[in-house]
Amino acid sequence: MNKAVWFLQVIVALAFTGAGGAKLATAGSELRANPNMAWSTDFSDPELKMIGSAEVAGALGLILPAATGIAPVLTPVAGVALGALMGGAVVVHLQRDESPVVPLVLGLLAITAGLLRWQQQRRRGA
Repeated sequence: MNKAVWFLQVIVALAFTGAGGAKLATAGSELRANPNMAWSTDFSDPELKMIGSAEVAGALGLILPAATGIAPVLTPVAGVALGALMGGAVVVHLQRDESPVVPLVLGLLAITAGLLRWQQQRRRGA
Protein backbone atom coordinates (compact mmCIF):
# COMPACT_ATOMS: atom_id res chain seq x y z
CA MET A 1 0.00 0.00 0.00
CA ASN A 2 2.94 2.34 0.58
CA LYS A 3 3.67 2.50 -3.16
CA ALA A 4 0.03 3.28 -3.92
CA VAL A 5 0.02 6.10 -1.37
CA TRP A 6 3.23 7.52 -2.80
CA PHE A 7 1.79 7.28 -6.31
CA LEU A 8 -1.33 9.16 -5.24
CA GLN A 9 0.70 11.80 -3.41
CA VAL A 10 2.97 12.39 -6.41
CA ILE A 11 0.08 12.60 -8.90
CA VAL A 12 -1.83 15.06 -6.72
CA ALA A 13 1.33 17.08 -6.03
CA LEU A 14 2.10 17.29 -9.75
CA ALA A 15 -1.44 18.50 -10.49
CA PHE A 16 -1.23 21.20 -7.83
CA THR A 17 2.31 22.19 -8.82
CA GLY A 18 1.20 22.62 -12.41
CA ALA A 19 -1.95 24.56 -11.55
CA GLY A 20 -0.30 26.72 -8.92
CA GLY A 21 2.82 27.25 -10.98
CA ALA A 22 0.73 28.44 -13.92
CA LYS A 23 -1.03 30.97 -11.69
CA LEU A 24 2.32 32.20 -10.39
CA ALA A 25 4.03 32.37 -13.79
CA THR A 26 1.16 33.88 -15.78
CA ALA A 27 -0.01 37.47 -15.58
CA GLY A 28 -3.49 37.97 -14.19
CA SER A 29 -4.65 39.56 -17.44
CA GLU A 30 -3.56 36.45 -19.36
CA LEU A 31 -5.33 34.17 -16.89
CA ARG A 32 -8.52 36.21 -17.24
CA ALA A 33 -8.28 36.00 -21.05
CA ASN A 34 -8.25 32.19 -20.90
CA PRO A 35 -11.83 30.87 -21.26
CA ASN A 36 -10.92 27.90 -19.03
CA MET A 37 -10.03 30.33 -16.24
CA ALA A 38 -13.19 32.46 -16.36
CA TRP A 39 -13.43 32.27 -12.56
CA SER A 40 -10.22 34.30 -12.32
CA THR A 41 -12.15 37.47 -13.21
CA ASP A 42 -13.52 37.36 -9.64
CA PHE A 43 -10.04 37.77 -8.15
CA SER A 44 -7.33 40.44 -8.11
CA ASP A 45 -3.80 39.74 -9.29
CA PRO A 46 -2.44 39.39 -5.71
CA GLU A 47 -5.28 37.00 -4.83
CA LEU A 48 -4.51 34.85 -7.88
CA LYS A 49 -0.82 34.74 -6.90
CA MET A 50 -1.81 33.80 -3.34
CA ILE A 51 -3.99 30.96 -4.62
CA GLY A 52 -1.11 29.75 -6.80
CA SER A 53 1.32 29.97 -3.88
CA ALA A 54 -1.04 27.98 -1.66
CA GLU A 55 -1.33 25.27 -4.31
CA VAL A 56 2.44 24.98 -4.77
CA ALA A 57 3.06 25.03 -1.00
CA GLY A 58 0.43 22.33 -0.53
CA ALA A 59 2.02 20.22 -3.26
CA LEU A 60 5.40 20.50 -1.56
CA GLY A 61 3.76 19.66 1.75
CA LEU A 62 2.34 16.46 0.31
CA ILE A 63 5.80 15.21 -0.65
CA LEU A 64 8.67 16.74 1.31
CA PRO A 65 7.75 15.98 4.94
CA ALA A 66 6.95 12.34 4.18
CA ALA A 67 10.02 11.94 1.94
CA THR A 68 12.49 13.51 4.34
CA GLY A 69 10.99 12.35 7.63
CA ILE A 70 11.16 15.94 8.87
CA ALA A 71 7.84 16.89 10.48
CA PRO A 72 5.91 14.15 8.62
CA VAL A 73 2.71 15.28 10.32
CA LEU A 74 2.70 18.13 7.80
CA THR A 75 1.87 15.76 4.93
CA PRO A 76 -1.67 14.99 6.14
CA VAL A 77 -2.08 18.65 7.13
CA ALA A 78 -1.15 19.67 3.56
CA GLY A 79 -3.65 17.18 2.13
CA VAL A 80 -6.49 18.51 4.26
CA ALA A 81 -5.48 22.13 3.57
CA LEU A 82 -5.50 21.50 -0.18
CA GLY A 83 -8.91 19.89 0.21
CA ALA A 84 -10.16 23.01 1.99
CA LEU A 85 -8.69 25.22 -0.74
CA MET A 86 -10.50 23.16 -3.36
CA GLY A 87 -13.67 23.38 -1.28
CA GLY A 88 -13.45 27.13 -1.77
CA ALA A 89 -12.91 26.57 -5.49
CA VAL A 90 -16.04 24.41 -5.63
CA VAL A 91 -18.04 27.23 -4.03
CA VAL A 92 -16.70 29.77 -6.54
CA HIS A 93 -17.52 27.51 -9.48
CA LEU A 94 -21.02 26.81 -8.19
CA GLN A 95 -21.67 30.53 -7.67
CA ARG A 96 -20.65 31.13 -11.28
CA ASP A 97 -22.78 28.24 -12.59
CA GLU A 98 -19.61 26.45 -13.72
CA SER A 99 -18.77 22.78 -13.28
CA PRO A 100 -17.13 22.09 -9.90
CA VAL A 101 -15.96 18.61 -10.90
CA VAL A 102 -12.22 19.26 -11.31
CA PRO A 103 -11.67 21.07 -7.98
CA LEU A 104 -13.96 18.60 -6.23
CA VAL A 105 -11.99 15.60 -7.50
CA LEU A 106 -8.61 17.24 -6.79
CA GLY A 107 -9.73 18.21 -3.30
CA LEU A 108 -10.95 14.72 -2.47
CA LEU A 109 -7.76 13.17 -3.85
CA ALA A 110 -5.61 15.56 -1.78
CA ILE A 111 -7.54 14.74 1.40
CA THR A 112 -7.34 11.02 0.62
CA ALA A 113 -3.57 11.19 0.04
CA GLY A 114 -3.03 13.08 3.28
CA LEU A 115 -5.23 10.79 5.36
CA LEU A 116 -3.71 7.61 3.90
CA ARG A 117 -0.23 8.92 4.76
CA TRP A 118 -1.45 9.76 8.28
CA GLN A 119 -2.82 6.22 8.66
CA GLN A 120 0.54 4.76 7.61
CA GLN A 121 2.36 7.02 10.07
CA ARG A 122 0.07 5.88 12.89
CA ARG A 123 0.67 2.20 12.04
CA ARG A 124 4.43 2.66 12.14
CA GLY A 125 4.22 4.49 15.46
CA ALA A 126 1.95 1.89 17.09
